[in-house]
Amino acid sequence: MNQEQNYPFPQVFLVDGGGQYPAHQPSLVPCWSFPPPQERRRSRDRGGGCLGVRPGAAVLVLMLFLLVFAALGFLAFQIHRMQKELKTLQQVNADSETPGAQKQIGFSEEPVWRREESRTAAHVTGRMDSFSYGHTLRWDPHAGRGFMQGSVVYRYEDGGLQVNETGLYHIYTRVELTLSNCSPESSFLHTVFVRRVGRHAPLKLMEAHRAGFCAMRTRLSWTTESYLGSALQLQKLDRVYVNISQPSDVRRVPYANFFGLYKL
Repeated sequence: MNQEQNYPFPQVFLVDGGGQYPAHQPSLVPCWSFPPPQERRRSRDRGGGCLGVRPGAAVLVLMLFLLVFAALGFLAFQIHRMQKELKTLQQVNADSETPGAQKQIGFSEEPVWRREESRTAAHVTGRMDSFSYGHTLRWDPHAGRGFMQGSVVYRYEDGGLQVNETGLYHIYTRVELTLSNCSPESSFLHTVFVRRVGRHAPLKLMEAHRAGFCAMRTRLSWTTESYLGSALQLQKLDRVYVNISQPSDVRRVPYANFFGLYKL
């Protein structure tokens, strides 16, 4: 036998039935060496799990992946919820801009100055020749701070303010009189009335009877004034006028005498 070759197992030789070695050395039978059973068991223990990954490490990696996917899903849910809340808020804002809501809360798409311009209103001041037209005073819609806007017109022919919309209006007027030879018996009437379509007689709206404004036992000039104002319901095409019982005593100062109305 050749003892110089190293084999993990003893070599195998063939012998004859007599127990004698053959005259010539037989050919070697091919064989493959395997690690001992204990060494193979140790190698499996060292490898541990599939593809050399320990079960504990695989579970940890799987949990990390699940945690990442859960975080991404929660983030997507939060974004979706925020988008829904934004759409709801936009819908609420759109609904709050409807005409009914605007009327309820006092806001609209128009700017404030535009809404003020569209409101029906008028303010006229007294004319110097107001006493030459009987008891009904005449006015100037353009003098001083006089103006006309909205559905109201001034009637130059008879001194009335004609409204072209039915509604609730605040009507006001002031007159100032200077009475010469004023006495305790001096007095005057200040009246606001309306002429209405289908009604022949004028309809009195407001009236003031001023008396006792002069000092006792005096015949000097005396200045007094009267103011009337109220919220009244007017109909379309109503014409509103101001009467004074003594128009010749009306003080000839435009800013002291005025008349106006505006829709509420």
